[in-house]
Parts: sequence; structure tokens; C-alpha cells
Amino acid sequence: MREHVDAVLVDFDGTLFDTAPDLIAALNRLLTELGHAPVAFERLRQRAGEGGKRLLLAALDSQGAARPDDATLRTLIERLIAYYFEIETEKVQLFPSVAATIERLRDADISLAVCTNRGERSTRRLLAHFAIDRHIEAVLAGDMVARIKPHPGHVREALAALGARPERAVMVGDSAADVDSAQGAGVAAIVTAYGYSPVPPHDLGADAVIDDFAELPAAIERLFRG
Repeated sequence: MREHVDAVLVDFDGTLFDTAPDLIAALNRLLTELGHAPVAFERLRQRAGEGGKRLLLAALDSQGAARPDDATLRTLIERLIAYYFEIETEKVQLFPSVAATIERLRDADISLAVCTNRGERSTRRLLAHFAIDRHIEAVLAGDMVARIKPHPGHVREALAALGARPERAVMVGDSAADVDSAQGAGVAAIVTAYGYSPVPPHDLGADAVIDDFAELPAAIERLFRG
């Protein structure tokens, strides 16, 4: 791999971590307090990577509930995030093969950066919780960059942090935002089929789709050999 790429940028939710169980548990706590029924996990799993605002609005829309005004919505999102922070390490898991594959990439002397719209506090907490933070050279969280994905500036900042060139890097994610930001920055995009995208993974326009994170090294080899 090292002959082809110097850097791998990785998304967080739906790529490295299965965070949906805790996110939706926090959402259901808030919904219950508001007098609404909790939502079924599978109904909103594919929206888990879109952020608290979109997740909450999707839940309200699914029940035919009125959308709150902007001020109320901001307050509700703050409560949702606070509830999530209380439980964010309870059910979260690394997706299969993530830890071993990250170690393989580092053993190949490939630099790694997390490129996520999630906030820095939560990102670093979960990386440390699963002891993979030692393998990550740079964290580019949503509250650390000038423009978040899908803007290509997010990926460009990650490349700069690693000292990597676009043609020698790859972005791995699970959403249209990951693909758009990567391609806008001139970086190859690989999508995980197991992630949270409401759009079928093969329809996202990525350069490759993987069913398991363990397939990443081989996918890189295929892409860059061609």
C-alpha cells in the first residue's frame, strides 16, 4: 500500500464506529420527555450520521409532530447532545476489523487522520475509549475546521495536517458528504457499505465500496494499481 498512498483519511460515524445505538437512545429519551413515542431503532439508523438537528427533525416528522420554532429547536438539540454525552460509551462499538486494519495501515507507515463533522470532544473521547487514538496522527473534527464536509476544505485541512498530497491519499466514509468532500479535494473516495447512508452505497459515486473495513488495503491496491 505504501507505494501507492501516504495518507488515509477516515470518517467516524458509520465508518469506524457504530454510534447509532447511543444516539437513538438519547433521542428517544428526549422524545419521551416531550410526550412523543420513541422511534424504532431501524427506522432512523440510516439517519444517525446526519447530526442531531436532522435526526431530531426526522423523528418528529415520522410521528407527524409539529416542528418547533428555531429557538426551541436549538434548546432541544442542546438537550439531545447533553443526553448523548451521558451515554455515548455505553453501546458504541468499533465496526468489525477496524482496530486490526488501522494497525495494519500504521505498520505500513501510512498516516491516518479522522475527518468528521462530529465535535472534537466526543471524537477524542471515543478514540481514546477504544485505544485507537495512538494510531491517529490528526483529528479534524467539525468544530476544528473552517468548513465541514461536504465542503472540500475539510479534506484539504486534513491533508495539510498530514503533509499529504491529494493524489497520494484516500478518504474512507459512508456518506455523500464524504464522497463529495473527497472528490472536491481531488482525493479518491472509498465508501463502507455497512454505514448510515440513506442512499445506497453503490449510488454515492465513490471510487470503491467495501463491505468490511478489512477490505480497505486491497481496495487501495486495486484503485492505485489502475
